[in-house]
Parts: sequence; C-alpha cells; structure tokens
Amino acid sequence: MAVFEYIVILIFSVIIHEVAHGYAAHLRGDDTAKIAGRITLNPISHIELFGSILLPIMLLLLKAPILFGWARPVPLNYKNLKNPRVDIPLVSLAGPASNMLLAFLSGLGIRLIKAFPNFEIGFGWSIKSFLYAMLIVNIVLVIINLIPIPPFDGSKIVMYFLPERIAVKYLSLDPYICLIMLFVILSSEIIWGFIYPVINLFVMAFSGATF
Repeated sequence: MAVFEYIVILIFSVIIHEVAHGYAAHLRGDDTAKIAGRITLNPISHIELFGSILLPIMLLLLKAPILFGWARPVPLNYKNLKNPRVDIPLVSLAGPASNMLLAFLSGLGIRLIKAFPNFEIGFGWSIKSFLYAMLIVNIVLVIINLIPIPPFDGSKIVMYFLPERIAVKYLSLDPYICLIMLFVILSSEIIWGFIYPVINLFVMAFSGATF
C-alpha cells in the first residue's frame, strides 16, 4: 500500500480519537472542545504537522515496525467535568476505545469479504488490503496510547489509582522526555517481543488473519 494511503488511514484514525475525547468530555459536562469547534471530522481542525504527517512519513521511510502518530489534542477544561477524579480517566479512555471500535469494524469488514471468495479475488482484494491496514494502525494506536507515560492517555487512566498529590506530579512530567522514553521502549527488541503478540492476538480475533 502506498505511503499516502497509510497516512490517510492514520490521520482519519487519530481524528476519530480526538473527536471521541471531545465528545466524551461534552457528555461529562465540559463543552470546551465543542465551543472550539473541535468535535468535527474536518481534518483542518485536527492535523498537527509533526505528529500527523512528518512523524508517520519518517516511520514509514525508516521501515519502523509500527506506524503511529497523533492529532492536535482537543482542548479540555477538567474543572467543568461533573466529577473530574472519575471523568478524566473516562474521557481519556474514550480515545483508545474509538480506535478499538475502528479496528473491530475493520476486522468485521475483512471477515465479510472473505465470506465471498469471488468478490475477494477481484475488487474485494483492494478493499481488504485497506481494511487490514486500518485494523493494524488502530490496534497500534490503542496499545501506544494506553502506555502509562504522559502525555498518552494511559497516564491519565493510571492517575485515577494514584493519590492526588502524586498524580499531579506524575502528569506534569515533561512530555518531550516522555516521548524520548517511548522511542527507546519501542526500539527495544524485548519490548517489541511483548507488543507483537498483542497486536497479532487482536488481528486474529477481529479478522481471522495474522499480523
């Protein structure tokens, strides 16, 4: 699949991710993202040059084992939430949950195409290839975002289980240092040895294929 198609899939997936955050916050009492016009599928409102375009292209050109990126985070005001202590983890979980849903629907589409062999060997093959890429990208986004390192969503979910004083210091860690730590972790063959089976497990469960 062309680099352009992977970038389109990633951008679409991270936009859905951010819209899910904004909509979940809206449901829990914070309309900051809605007022800012960020609960929209318009890519112009979400694309970040480095996270949405440059980083994915670099990873593809370097033939990295995974492809990931991010959109411009939706604005949130945690003070507006009905119960910030509980709602912050819920709003944070909404993003990865949306990617998991996209992965599930992609896998379902692959299974439907495989159920019609004559269609699969024709035009269906291109659709199946696109859905497979959508499945992989979204599973990777779920895994990456659930890593408990700020500023990823997993850190805000873990925060729910920490004493408030420790949680505040934990979330204030420099995001650039955390991103460097993430690159180091993902470049480790040992860590990748744990991530790969998880990706493969979900790909097989959703589509019946292997990664």
